Amino acid sequence: MPPHHPYRSHFGWFKRARQVQVDDITIVDQPMVRRAVGAAALGNAMEWFDFGVYGYIAVTLGKVFFPDGNPAAQLLATFATFAVAFLVRPIGGAVFGPLGDRYGRQKVLAATMIMMAAGTFSIGLIPSYERIGIWAPVLLLLARLVQGFSTGGEYGGAATFIAEYAPDRKRGMLGSWLEFGTLGGYIAGAGVVTLLTTVLSPADMLAWGWRVPFLIAGPLGLLGLYMRLKLEETPAFQAYADELDKREREKPTSGLRDLVTVHWRQLLKCVGLVMVFNVTDYMLLTYMPSYLSVTLGYPEAKGLLLILVVMAAMMPLNIVGGYLSDRLGRRPMIIGACVALLVLSVPCMLLVDSGSELWVFAGLMIMGVALACFTSSMPSTLPALFYTPVRYSALSIAFNVSVSLFGGTTPLVTAWLVQRTGDHLVPAYYLMVAAAIGLITMLFVRETAGRPLRGSPPSVTSRSEARALLAGDAPMTVDSVLPGSDVPIAVTPKQEPA
Repeated sequence: MPPHHPYRSHFGWFKRARQVQVDDITIVDQPMVRRAVGAAALGNAMEWFDFGVYGYIAVTLGKVFFPDGNPAAQLLATFATFAVAFLVRPIGGAVFGPLGDRYGRQKVLAATMIMMAAGTFSIGLIPSYERIGIWAPVLLLLARLVQGFSTGGEYGGAATFIAEYAPDRKRGMLGSWLEFGTLGGYIAGAGVVTLLTTVLSPADMLAWGWRVPFLIAGPLGLLGLYMRLKLEETPAFQAYADELDKREREKPTSGLRDLVTVHWRQLLKCVGLVMVFNVTDYMLLTYMPSYLSVTLGYPEAKGLLLILVVMAAMMPLNIVGGYLSDRLGRRPMIIGACVALLVLSVPCMLLVDSGSELWVFAGLMIMGVALACFTSSMPSTLPALFYTPVRYSALSIAFNVSVSLFGGTTPLVTAWLVQRTGDHLVPAYYLMVAAAIGLITMLFVRETAGRPLRGSPPSVTSRSEARALLAGDAPMTVDSVLPGSDVPIAVTPKQEPA
């Protein structure tokens, strides 16, 4: 790329394919990759342990923190507090993302872990409404805001961290472990709540049992922090930093205006994909337990157990899906899931409403399979949308804006619409709208499976694989030209430079 290109700071490492040597290609340290994946997945598991617990125990939290009244109104108030935390997630992303792009991914992910654990742990210490009145929901709101702010830098950073550590041909499978951690967190949260509701009386659960899941976050957070502090910076970010050092230039900082000006198309694509991903996620894993108990009158423990079984089945499917996304591509996985939601959402809700436990489980499991296609493919698809110098910032901002507007509000909006309309198919319609948007968005996303990340050198597992890559004719880039310019970059080793 010409040194005078006005947006060089947005694109990172760059060499024409014919100029690339074996030493330019990243040879991954596989033990370090495993540690990086484990540390990122554990942090995500802790995050979603909390978010899952909040959804699973929403009915009890409504009674603890809000005045006596209609159970549906209490549930709405609880989900409103749940949704408010999502409003600060873009602020967290706008703060932590640029820090991660300037100072490195590892340091920022350690900071988000500390804040997230502190916010979750503090919820377990808040007195009830009966004891301190209006201060109870106020303190709950403040704790949720701390959680939301820290979470704003968590998913984008964790997905970036794994994607930048993973070799190109295994990025889908390794990235799927991030959502494996999510499901593990959900299952742990559901398991704890189910156990508590089974062994404790309703009075004990209301008096103190609900605090236990939140207090568990303290030691989990310390474990995650220890693991993250033991990691090195990602090879992709290090290659970018080394390239800047060679040019004796300071690490550039790109403002929000420049980010939007250069990468607005990719930002919009990210928002669309995150919308369908998270609407499906929160609909099934957060809203459905309360829908089963409040709307359909299921015993709370039975509804939680059904969701727990669905999530347990999704965990191996998630890893298989990540493997398939490396072989078949990200586009077939995500487009297929969107089509499935368009066709099957209404039948799934009819099965859930049937009253038969077998059919209820079947409806939930079909939604779970569609969600597994998203959870297995998105952690490798979303970071690949952006170039290395802006990846953390762009992904964090776009991801959290979309989650705040569409994903985190899904339980609240769906519960309100069901209450107002009395139509039990509202969740299906909501899923279908999200699926249509996701499908249209994915039609404009380029396939990235097996390709180097934008703005990063190729990443392989051995020098022999690096030599084979140089000897072959596989493209080393995704884009044919840099965004906002006519500078050609998609040159394969056997071709002459454009």
